[in-house]
Amino acid sequence: MLCSTAVTVYFASHSIGRVVVTTLACSLLLQLAYFASVLFLIWRSGCDSRVGQRAEHFGSCKEGGSEPPDLDELTNESADLLQRDQMLAISLLLL
Repeated sequence: MLCSTAVTVYFASHSIGRVVVTTLACSLLLQLAYFASVLFLIWRSGCDSRVGQRAEHFGSCKEGGSEPPDLDELTNESADLLQRDQMLAISLLLL
C-alpha cells in the first residue's frame, strides 16, 4: 500500500520530498489503525469473557428446572471465540 501511494504521489507531483512526507504520513496512519484494532480486539475479548462468566453465574443461581451450562461447553465456546479473534487479528495484519 505504501509503495502504491508513493508511486501515485510521485507521478502526480514529481516531487521526492512530497513522496517521502506522504509515505511517512500513510505509514503513521496504518500503524495507528493497527494499534487501535488490536486494542479493540483485546477489549472485545474481555467483554466476551465477562459475558461468559455472567452466564455461568446466572446459570448456577437459577432455582429449580434447568441445570447450569456444562464447563466443557463454556471452555469450547471460549476457545472458539479466541480462535476467531486470532484469525481476525491475522487478517488485519495481512491488510
